[in-house]
This record gives sequence, C-alpha cells and structure tokens, in this order.
Amino acid sequence: MILMEMNKVIVGQKHLTERLLIGLLANGHVLLEGVPGLAKTLAINTLAKTINAKFSRLQFTPDLLPADLLGTMIYSIKNEEFIIRKGPIFANFILADEINRAPAKVQSALLEVMQERQATIGDTTYPMEEPFLVMATQNPIEQEGTYPLPEAQVDRFMLKVVIDYPKKEEERLIIRQNISKSFPKPSTILEAEQIVKAREVVKEVYIDEKIEKYIVDIVFATRYPEDAGLDKLKNLIGFGASPRASISLALAARAYAFIKRRGYVIPEDVRAVCHDVLRHRIGLTYEAEAENVKSDDIIRDILNAVEVP
Repeated sequence: MILMEMNKVIVGQKHLTERLLIGLLANGHVLLEGVPGLAKTLAINTLAKTINAKFSRLQFTPDLLPADLLGTMIYSIKNEEFIIRKGPIFANFILADEINRAPAKVQSALLEVMQERQATIGDTTYPMEEPFLVMATQNPIEQEGTYPLPEAQVDRFMLKVVIDYPKKEEERLIIRQNISKSFPKPSTILEAEQIVKAREVVKEVYIDEKIEKYIVDIVFATRYPEDAGLDKLKNLIGFGASPRASISLALAARAYAFIKRRGYVIPEDVRAVCHDVLRHRIGLTYEAEAENVKSDDIIRDILNAVEVP
C-alpha cells in the first residue's frame, strides 16, 4: 500500500522506494547518494506523508551547529529558570539533506542520535519516539565546501542506495506530471503504531541456519577474500565489512522477504539487498582507485564466488 501511494508521486525509482521501505521495516537508517534532481528529497517526503507521523527536514549547511539539531537550554525570565527547547531531531522521520555539507561536529551529533536513539540536552536525556528513521542524502559530484562522512560513521547507515537517472519513458512521464495542472499527492494511509507492529511481524520472518552461514561467508569474503578463492581482491580491499554488516544483511533480507510476501528468507533475498548493505562498508585501497575498481564490482565478484545454499 505504501509503495502504491509513493508510486503516485515518484515515477520509476522502484529500487529507491523499496529500499526506503526496507529501512522503515528493519528499523535501519538509509543514506541516498545521487546527483541533484533525482527525487531523493521528494521520495523521503512522500514516504513521511503516507504515514501519520512527525517529519523534520534538515538542510545541512557549513555553519550549522549541534544545538540547531538537538535543541538547547533557554533562560526563561518569567520562571527564572532554564527551560529546554527541543530541536527538529525530535520527530519520527528525519531528512538530513546534503549531510556532507555540515561539519564533523554536526554529523557526529546526528549519528550519535541514530545509534543511541536518544539525545542529551543539558543534563537530561530524551529517548526518540518510535518509529525513528533518519534518511540522509549526499551529492557525489560536488566536493567544494563538503565534509565527506568518515567510513566509521557511514557504517551507522543500514543501507546506502545509489540512485541513477530515469529511463527515457520515465522522464517523459516526469515532465507530463510536473507541467500538469495539479501535482499528485499521496494519501495518509498508516499510523505510526502500525509501522511498529509491522516491525514485530518482520521479526517473525524465519532465517534458516544455512542462510545465516551464507551471510557470514559473504561478509568474511570482504575481510579475507583469499579464503573464498578471490586472491585478486586481496590488494584491492583496504578493510572489510564490520559485524554490523552481517546484522544489517540479515535484517534487510528479512524485510525484503516480508515485502515479497514470504515468511522465510531465501538466498535471493540476501543477494537482492547485498549491494546496498555492503557498498559503504568496504574500504578500497589506492590500487583499487587507480584501477577504477568500485566496491560494487568487489561485491559482485564475492556473490559469484561464495557458494549459494
């Protein structure tokens, strides 16, 4: 139902809308990367509108401060005491637009909230309301005035989705939709509580021991490629995926199986989400960059080499 409502507004980009839904169901955050104008912000905005929940859009800029995100303590003359003014981070859906435009202290404040699911203002800690989902966008083509996310911090995102240009037919539909008299609007079809309940159902999706072993084999192949018979990758990988990758791969495969209306995970589910889960968790060496090898190429080689159960 959510996908149907999103498809009213978003033309094409099926991969993007599915991955946003996986993040929502698996309780993981999503990083979107793509050139400007590919409906990254629109997709997140549309998802938030289909669910009756609080939505905050944060446009990251180089002069942003952590207090602009979390909130601050303000002195009230009337009450003669400090009162806490909560920031925009206290919402169910957070859109961190152009996350690589903000300095490290703002990025770390956001990433801490993502990990701990709580924010501290003064000496009081406030938990985040569920569902809590951060969807960040970054522009890969412009490097001036940007602060690239450190690898260790990018790991906090369950999925990194790379968005490409639409096809010719899709672009014609986009033009038609945008120049028509009224732009389509999604309907609010779900309550926030229903998402929390759906997450509990996703946890019931069965993962066999063979699938668990398959996930571990894939992740270990990013760390020790020679053990998987991939000696050629040894000099291309600087560091492999963390244990967080194994957890994310299992959770995302579960959510994908749920979207496909199955109560169990099959190897194809793991393969379907593998690129989005691992592409930002594999460190490339200078040699890989010199040979123009991308992390997606390495993941493809690993999926072809690791035995499917």
